[in-house]
Amino acid sequence: MIDESNPYLPYIARIEETWYETPGERCIKTFKVNFADESVWDTWTHLPGQCAMVGRLGVGESMFCISSSPTEKGYLRFSIMKMGRVTSALHELEAGDYITVRGPLGNWFPLDEWEGKNIVTIGGGIGQAPLRPVINYIRANKEKYGKLQVIYGARTKDDLCFQSELACFLEEEETACHLSVDVCEDKEWDHFVGFVPDLLMEVSPSPENTIAVTCGPPIMIKFVIQNLEKLGFEPGQIYTTLENRMKCGIGKCGRCNVGHLYVCKDGPVFSYETLKDIPEAFA
Repeated sequence: MIDESNPYLPYIARIEETWYETPGERCIKTFKVNFADESVWDTWTHLPGQCAMVGRLGVGESMFCISSSPTEKGYLRFSIMKMGRVTSALHELEAGDYITVRGPLGNWFPLDEWEGKNIVTIGGGIGQAPLRPVINYIRANKEKYGKLQVIYGARTKDDLCFQSELACFLEEEETACHLSVDVCEDKEWDHFVGFVPDLLMEVSPSPENTIAVTCGPPIMIKFVIQNLEKLGFEPGQIYTTLENRMKCGIGKCGRCNVGHLYVCKDGPVFSYETLKDIPEAFA
């Protein structure tokens, strides 16, 4: 884990493999990396929901969720959307290149508290990246949890991340997978067409002994939470992550505040019980 005596000192990591999740100007590229000094694994521990500062030397660094579960050993994954200077520079890198990693940062989804419960994840677009480690952790420890439901949507079929994994979920019984696209011109698409909050109501998961975890665009989260409440979920049963608001990651710059909370120090994972009286959290 991060060296608390010098939290600004990063680890050097080698890119082992890259691939594109989605095409286009704002494409999403996944990086599978390993630490150059593999002894880092002796002390590195992360849990689903935590983040890391990822950088390219000479360019800068930005905050990203760790999109691999701790049950995936010997590597980390980061799924990064091309948006600005740092992300564009990272997208130029391929296997064999090096990046910097500082972390793990922030808190995590309390999966130990959720044992024995059903779990439903509701994701939109790149918001599936923080949910992926939750899903894979539960799948690797399925005897500890109840039913797992995955609800996920994007603007188009091509904008869906982790498509090979989604295809596996659709073919098996242990994970109930429900997909949607906002618009569809593909006659072979036989899943839901519409927005993720509408798909949630179509699936209509039971709130009984169930935890709901959601991540995506703020406006999507807002309406997902409204619909979860319509379905009978209590605020304490609903969790989300505000990792997109994290800046320095260690609570020094003060730019991550939401109401009285500082996402770097208090989050990025929150229950809706904590956020329900802070409307700017979903602005």
